[in-house]
Amino acid sequence: MLEEMKKEKVQPDEITFVAVLSACSHNGLVEEGYECFHSMTNEYGIVPHIKHYGCMVDLLGRAGRLDEAYKFIDELPIKPTPILWRTLLSACSSHGNVEMGKQVIERIFELDDSHGGDYVVLSNLCARYEKWEDVNFLRKKMVDKGAVKIPGCSSIEVNNIVHEFFSGDGVHSTSNALHHTLDELVKELKLAGSVPDTSLVFHADMDDGEKEIILRYHSEKLAITYGLLNTPPGTTIRVMKNLRVCGDCHNAAKFISFIFGRQIIVRDVQRFHHFKDGECSSGDYW
Repeated sequence: MLEEMKKEKVQPDEITFVAVLSACSHNGLVEEGYECFHSMTNEYGIVPHIKHYGCMVDLLGRAGRLDEAYKFIDELPIKPTPILWRTLLSACSSHGNVEMGKQVIERIFELDDSHGGDYVVLSNLCARYEKWEDVNFLRKKMVDKGAVKIPGCSSIEVNNIVHEFFSGDGVHSTSNALHHTLDELVKELKLAGSVPDTSLVFHADMDDGEKEIILRYHSEKLAITYGLLNTPPGTTIRVMKNLRVCGDCHNAAKFISFIFGRQIIVRDVQRFHHFKDGECSSGDYW
């Protein structure tokens, strides 16, 4: 579309480049992203704003170019915001780079040490590699600072009523029927080849069976299952998630879309995920 705009002599503005850079980020197009970023100033005289810098950090982070992303933030002509560093911290988690994650969180704490999500992201990353001393240190520091973890919440609208679900939710008025249906659904998923990713549950004192139960009752699965129970066959299920959708729920949604012939749309904090026929529009790159 940007190329079409150029052909038609339509002048792109700063919002155009946010869209293009974001598209490059979500498709791993690093060199194309760099080209667009530099063309903003060189061709169109547009001064990059914090959103453009954020897109570039996200682009480099998703592609695993973490050192490059760190240097990019460090050399910005403006003072970096905590959000820029948090974008890189998320990438460190995705790529399993504990040491870089520790460096990044120190930069975040220089600006803001009250955000519970920062502690949780690095704590989970450390737990994944069984660095329990670091985990305990982060959890203690989180308590000392009074930082609060935001609970994962997924919502779905059925018959003009919004239903909210939290992980392990037993409060909903239909929770017994919902949990029973979800238990049966998980059995079908396993028969179809879905394998629960217990590596996403970060507790040293739990066996895989206990970890599977925690994964089973994640808010995304509860909301999707509620949609299966309470909407006509063949209709699209739409779910909102206040955090990033977890990898296990992402995989489960793909299987559910295939088994039940449903389109499932999940809007998480980062993007839309369109599940259809066992595939996701993200190409599993998000």
